[in-house]
Amino acid sequence: MSPIPTGRLFRADDGCDLVLTRTFRAPAEDVWASITEPERTARWFGPWEGEAAPGRTVRVQMLYEETQPWYDLRIDACEPPRRLAVSSLDEFGAWHVELLLSEAGGTTELRFVHHLETADGVGDIGPGWEYYLDLLAASRDGSPAPGFGDYHPAMKAYYETLTG
Repeated sequence: MSPIPTGRLFRADDGCDLVLTRTFRAPAEDVWASITEPERTARWFGPWEGEAAPGRTVRVQMLYEETQPWYDLRIDACEPPRRLAVSSLDEFGAWHVELLLSEAGGTTELRFVHHLETADGVGDIGPGWEYYLDLLAASRDGSPAPGFGDYHPAMKAYYETLTG
């Protein structure tokens, strides 16, 4: 079964926000652990090392990328178990991401927000985040990890239509 794109693009004062959501039958604290504890992030994104705190920078390895690169990730805000804001700078530009958790009735919604200066490249960015968030879901429920080929280029056209 091919994954279905879920992202939405919203205009913002300083660019646009790419928003994707996932829902988990788990308390917010448990989902928070999946996105902040290095041994758990290694299951779906990659491990990280360093002293994590707002204003500090940690090193993260992207295990699911071809060369498994390490990069610096700045923690802009950390409000357990509700909000994590991080940023980085690489050859593709500045990345500003927020992960927002809300819990109701034993179910937690993760709202993933990538703050973009422009919608340029969203056809490549959106499928990548879909893939990583589905890796997160698979790491939590024990289902097989998806393959990136199911996301890109398959979802590229969907994300490009969001910019219209």
